[in-house]
Amino acid sequence: MTHPDLHSYQKQLLQQRDDLRARLNQLRGGEPSRALASAAHFSGHEDPQAQANTERDLELALDAHETAELRRIDAALQRAALGTYGRCIACGTTIPEARLRATPDAERCIDCQSALEDA
Repeated sequence: MTHPDLHSYQKQLLQQRDDLRARLNQLRGGEPSRALASAAHFSGHEDPQAQANTERDLELALDAHETAELRRIDAALQRAALGTYGRCIACGTTIPEARLRATPDAERCIDCQSALEDA
């Protein structure tokens, strides 16, 4: 991958990481947190225990998803630092630029990702 392309992807990944960290901070107690937003949305529509369970489950699922996304971004930045960014971690082929533009944290080519998802 050429140096200007790599710089562009790194910049995009860093921005995504910053945005994600801000969302995680908000989830974990910023103002308004997801719990407060959820409470406002559901207030008066369910019994309090069901509402609390729904809010807790939603927050746990979102936290797990965003934590996994943060790990993928950090892994992509690490590959960039090591000089392996843009190469499939499974087969070593070059990941097409169209895929990297759509998913800059992609670690596998489409064939290897499809095989992983089908397994």
